[in-house]
Amino acid sequence: MRPGADPFTRRTPRVVAARRLQRRRDRDETGLFLAEGPQAVREALAVRGRVTELFATAEAVERYADLVAAAAHVSPIDDDGLASLAETVTPQGLVAVCRHLDVALSEALTRRPRLVAVLAAVRDPGNAGTVLRTADAAGADAVVFAGETVDPYNGKCVRASAGSLFHLDVVRAGDPAVVVTALRDSGMTVLAADGYGNHDLDTLADDGALGVPTAWLFGSEAHGLPAELAEATDARVRVPIHGRAESLNLAAAAAVCLYASARAHRRIAR
Repeated sequence: MRPGADPFTRRTPRVVAARRLQRRRDRDETGLFLAEGPQAVREALAVRGRVTELFATAEAVERYADLVAAAAHVSPIDDDGLASLAETVTPQGLVAVCRHLDVALSEALTRRPRLVAVLAAVRDPGNAGTVLRTADAAGADAVVFAGETVDPYNGKCVRASAGSLFHLDVVRAGDPAVVVTALRDSGMTVLAADGYGNHDLDTLADDGALGVPTAWLFGSEAHGLPAELAEATDARVRVPIHGRAESLNLAAAAAVCLYASARAHRRIAR
C-alpha cells in the first residue's frame, strides 16, 4: 500500500473490475473470485499465490495489520467502495480477489481420497457452502460440484464455507453420472444420501460398512437425487428419523453422513 495514497472508490477502474466478479460469467472468464471478511481472507492468504489483490479500508488496515502485511498487493479503498464489493449488510473492511482453486477430478483421485462429498444439482449457495464447511470439518479430502450445482465461487457459497473452500480439493465436474463412474472405478464406494433409501445409516455404521474409502452423493433439498443417478451408486442410504420430524435439510443430512464415515475411518486408523 502506497503511503498517503488516496483510497479507491466504487468508480476506480480496479474496483469496477473486481465488482464484476459478483457475476458468474465474469468469474468463469477471468478465473477469479471475491473472498470477503477477515476469516476468508486469512485462509486465502495461507495458500501461496492465491490472493491477487486485497482491498482494505483504513480501519481494516489497523485492525487486521497481520493480514495486510501478509498480502502482496494491498489497495486502499473507502467505505463506500468496499461496500460495493461486499455482499453482506455490515462489511468487515476486507475483500480479496482470489484465483480459482479448481482441481480436476482425475487429479483429486490420484491422491487416493478417503472421504469425498459430491453435490449434484444443488442450487442453494448457502447449503453448498455449508456442506463444504462440514466436509472440511469431517476430514474430507474433496468436494465435487457436479452438473447444475451452484458455482463454488458464488459469494454466498464462499461466505458459508467460512474459509473451508481453501482447505480441500474443489472439483467442478459435468455429468454427475460420469463422476459416480469415475469414483467407483477408482475403488471408492459411492453412497447416495436418500430419505427413502433402502439402507439405514445406523445399520451400515454398526456393521462396519463405512470404513472403506467413501464418496457421499447429495442432491438438491427440493428434489433430491434423480432415481437413475441414485441407482448408479453402491447403495441408497437414509438417515434414520427417530423423532417426528419429516426430514433433515441437506446440510444437516450431509453432516450426519460425513461424520459417520469419518468416525468409521478413525476407528480403523487406531
